[in-house]
Amino acid sequence: MAEHLASIFGTEKDRVNCPFYFKIGACRHGDRCSRLHTKPSISPTLLLSNMYQRPDSITPGVDPQGQPLDPRKIQDHFEDFYEDLFEELSKYGEIESLNICDNLADHMVGNVYVQFREEEHAANALQNLSGRFYAGRPIIVDFSPVTDFREATCRQYEENVCNRGGYCNFMHLKKIGRELRRQLFGRSRRRRSRSRSHSPHRHRGYDERGGRGSGRRGDYADHDNRHHHDTDRDRDRGGRRPRSRSPGAKRNRSPVREGSAERRAKIEQWNREREQADSRPKGSDDDNAASPNGDQHYDN
Repeated sequence: MAEHLASIFGTEKDRVNCPFYFKIGACRHGDRCSRLHTKPSISPTLLLSNMYQRPDSITPGVDPQGQPLDPRKIQDHFEDFYEDLFEELSKYGEIESLNICDNLADHMVGNVYVQFREEEHAANALQNLSGRFYAGRPIIVDFSPVTDFREATCRQYEENVCNRGGYCNFMHLKKIGRELRRQLFGRSRRRRSRSRSHSPHRHRGYDERGGRGSGRRGDYADHDNRHHHDTDRDRDRGGRRPRSRSPGAKRNRSPVREGSAERRAKIEQWNREREQADSRPKGSDDDNAASPNGDQHYDN
């Protein structure tokens, strides 16, 4: 029984819960609906009811004074509102989608649906927007059960063949220009990329790959780790510590190794000098040049 109720929840077969409220977050019957409108206690999606006010809200294409409106001005007015709202909502978290209804029915006109990447971001926005005003009107905000806008939107409207017009019970979502969408959501993605690169986990991975971190400390740590690793490896191979490769160590390098002929010539010279020293008579001043501890002292 429980599995059956779970399988029909939010569908037309569900005689307890309203399927339109579950799909769209709004119902034309409102509080008079015979089925339950169960509001979620937490959701990544917020509904800002009737927030967008069309300049031709009384009569489509005509302003309140009865003058015809240029469609381009209507679109500019909408995009100004969209950008302003996006900038405000993005303060509370990363936005996955921002949808605004173009419907005319009372329960859907001007509805704004913002879906955040995380539920905590939506809860933060709800807390900060409650009790505030926009254009002199109070902001009515609440969690929405809508998470899949493909099920909530009118497919016929997307194909420009919906015969119900603005009074359709499914969402008619108003579109913004491609350039504005690329500007807003591209900026959001870049902000997310920067926040990931500044996270501690990202720093560790970046430093371990030998790249430059946000500070010099990561460079030094990475350089020291490579230095000790190479030193241990060289010790295992040859049993000796490798010579320093720092610029200052170049001045203290040992002489270039001599050839065999040069070494033989030097050995012969040392032997001659030793024979000459041995042939000197005992008691000379050189024999008395002994170190205090009894070891022979050699001049450099």
